[in-house]
Amino acid sequence: MTQIFTALSASLDGFIAGPDDRPGQPLGKGGTRLFDWYSDGDTPSRYYESFKLSASSAEVFDAMAGRVGAVISGRRTYDISNAWGGTGPLPGVPLFVLTHHVPQSVPPGEPAYTFVTDGIVSAVAQARTAAGGKDVSLMGSAAVQQCLRAGLLDEIEIHLIPVLLGGGVRLLDHIGENAVQLERCLRSSPIRVADSRRCRTGIVWFSRLPLPIHSLPRPSSAVAAAAWAGRR
Repeated sequence: MTQIFTALSASLDGFIAGPDDRPGQPLGKGGTRLFDWYSDGDTPSRYYESFKLSASSAEVFDAMAGRVGAVISGRRTYDISNAWGGTGPLPGVPLFVLTHHVPQSVPPGEPAYTFVTDGIVSAVAQARTAAGGKDVSLMGSAAVQQCLRAGLLDEIEIHLIPVLLGGGVRLLDHIGENAVQLERCLRSSPIRVADSRRCRTGIVWFSRLPLPIHSLPRPSSAVAAAAWAGRR
């Protein structure tokens, strides 16, 4: 069954980009540190040949990339990434962009981008269909936060980087006042947290943290409207 998930690198203090993120500086000040692990080894990714990771990091990264059948992004992530030049964050995978207005100029690409103007529930439904049985990945904080508020997020995978950015874009912000209980996904010893792996770069992988349906609000028009109004 198709899962709606996110897999993002975050600082120890919870930021997925540093301060002053913008076109030309999409990761903000100091944010590039979150992705040093893409180039600190000699094992190429099967999906991005330019990435040279440690063997353990390449295993985690490629397992994540290989499950993606569609991607949902917020408009701000789309803009500051310069639309990924038309290739999308994962080349060849359909991209759905949450937005109030379709941009006047869109770079050509295959498959073409889809701009969703009627909210996260619609975006998830369209992406789920396009994924063809694979999973749907969320890019950026806005899509993740909207899915949490709408009760649509199944899984969070955090690549926790040992750095304190002190400011920037928080992944888990603006998610409402109700607590969300996460379930650990334990693959072996019960004392291990979510199949954590410590790589030589100091990265700790927290993989596959499913969100139980009962702990999240059921999607409704009111929830969807609130998620739409609160989008960054």
